[in-house]
Amino acid sequence: MKARTRRVAIVVFNDAEVLDVAGPYEVFSGAGRRQGLVPFEATRVAGEAGPVTLRNGFVVTPHGTLGDARGADLLVIPGGIGTRREMGNDALLSWLRQAAGEAELVLSVCTGALLLGKAGLLDGLQATSHHATYGLLREVAPKAIVREGERFLDNGRIVVAAGVSAGLDMALHVVERLLGTEVAEETAAYMEYHWDRNEEGLKDQGV
Repeated sequence: MKARTRRVAIVVFNDAEVLDVAGPYEVFSGAGRRQGLVPFEATRVAGEAGPVTLRNGFVVTPHGTLGDARGADLLVIPGGIGTRREMGNDALLSWLRQAAGEAELVLSVCTGALLLGKAGLLDGLQATSHHATYGLLREVAPKAIVREGERFLDNGRIVVAAGVSAGLDMALHVVERLLGTEVAEETAAYMEYHWDRNEEGLKDQGV
């Protein structure tokens, strides 16, 4: 029986970190390629239609708006300096709370954790972010358990990654969770990427 295709909505906004967006996008788009499978359909969504300028002037065109992401199976929230502004974006935070309640998994990369924390989605959960923002994460999400030095952490429905390239490791971990080790390892091999599984950190979580 053919596995269903999960919809992955990657939120983009001005000054988001490029690899926070592109890393998970590449992992989910490439997963299952060698097996002839299409287990994920990755899309980029933004608050408004039109081009979005990521960090360092990298311009992307969203596939749709936040409203088009209703019913997505996986949500990916990137980080970057733009998160400081987006923490004050009530429309985005309201959408995030609602969409997170409907999604199978919610993933954050880098300071995307600040947006999850601001939305109240990290209360009582283990969390991490870019190493330069641990203090800010504690301020924004005082009820979260902030763990420093972890590549990524898996709370079940909510999975959070440390800075920038850690989003690749987290996305591969999610592929492994949903599709198995073989598919995840073949995805990493195709990308010629040395996957950090953060086995000790996950062991501490009981994962």
